[in-house]
Amino acid sequence: MHTAGGPLPLAELAGHAGCSVRQLQRDFDDTLGVSPREYGASVRAMNARHTLRTSPSVTDAIYHAGYGSVRAFYEQASARLGMTPSDFAAGAPQHLLVWSTSDSTVGKLTCVAGPRGICLLLHNTPAADDERRIRDEFPHAICERDDDAMRDVMHALRLIAEGKTAPELPIDVTGTAFQARVWAALREIPYGEVRTYADIAQEVGKPGAIRAVGSACGANRVPLSIPCHRVIRTDGSLGGFGWGLEVKEDLLEREGSLQPTIPIA
Repeated sequence: MHTAGGPLPLAELAGHAGCSVRQLQRDFDDTLGVSPREYGASVRAMNARHTLRTSPSVTDAIYHAGYGSVRAFYEQASARLGMTPSDFAAGAPQHLLVWSTSDSTVGKLTCVAGPRGICLLLHNTPAADDERRIRDEFPHAICERDDDAMRDVMHALRLIAEGKTAPELPIDVTGTAFQARVWAALREIPYGEVRTYADIAQEVGKPGAIRAVGSACGANRVPLSIPCHRVIRTDGSLGGFGWGLEVKEDLLEREGSLQPTIPIA
């Protein structure tokens, strides 16, 4: 589907995989947590994100991304992109984003937020790279550093980094339907507790999609607020974490949820 740029007929896809349509659907559900159609739609949406930024017009981008009609694309665009296609193509013009930085017990934090919540949290970026990284993510948006406006947000993030309870921060992130379910489940993990990747897969109704849960954790753009550090492997090892396993271990130790026998692996 990545080569085709989007969904393929189930029979054709099953033929490529060398299995029955029923087995193909079961494998997708168990491994990725979504149906072949949902996965193909996500692939096509990712292509649209790229072509919207590189095509001369929104209409060109829609057809280059493989959508059969403009209407079909617009019906899905807001949920997939978090804004209208025209705004996304222009890099979120006139969308005001504010950002700030703060030192914390786990290193430097750089947080970006919009009217609906935080949308990006960077870790240990060099000071000279902060604004560039933000503009790469949100080209042409109005990005302003505003330490006063972000004071409460940064304070809450520092509290979480210190292993203390903090107010739940609103977030503004987009992903696949499965990723959204995983992220919602992560935000329900109580302070001082951990869950396994298998636990989360079970909670979102996809018990076989353990690897897909790990991938959803890896796609999390706002760690701490979506506490993917509270998810470990079934054998008790830490698994992965985008900021490094040492940071994950430190966070869990501060929250009192890391057992002495849990290895970093």
